[in-house]
Amino acid sequence: MLGPLLRELIAAEAPVLAAHGLTMWGYVVLSALDRGAMRTQAALAEAINADKTRIIRTLDELQSEGFIERFPDPDDRRVRLLAITEKGRAVKDAAQAEIQRGEERWLMELNPDERRVFLRALRRMAPD
Repeated sequence: MLGPLLRELIAAEAPVLAAHGLTMWGYVVLSALDRGAMRTQAALAEAINADKTRIIRTLDELQSEGFIERFPDPDDRRVRLLAITEKGRAVKDAAQAEIQRGEERWLMELNPDERRVFLRALRRMAPD
């Protein structure tokens, strides 16, 4: 039952993200970077369950838009640290707010008790 619902949610989010100049992976990266301090590409990839070599293109795009910055790690100059910029945070926040408004429309289909149970179950099942 979750599969069709997830596909519909993703389909509803895609135009929102595109309107903000983001891909789904770009949004995932910005969200992860906004939750923590600077991190390495490998740590980011692990946090979002992506292959570290496959997110390079996404990182390149986000950097070229000014949404993230890459810095050499002072402890290992071969490693790059990643950080979200204020511009990146602003675009992520705007997209997130619009996505949440869409989710709210979906949740209005549930009565208050159903909604409370559904959200509690989602929080319990969500990865940390």
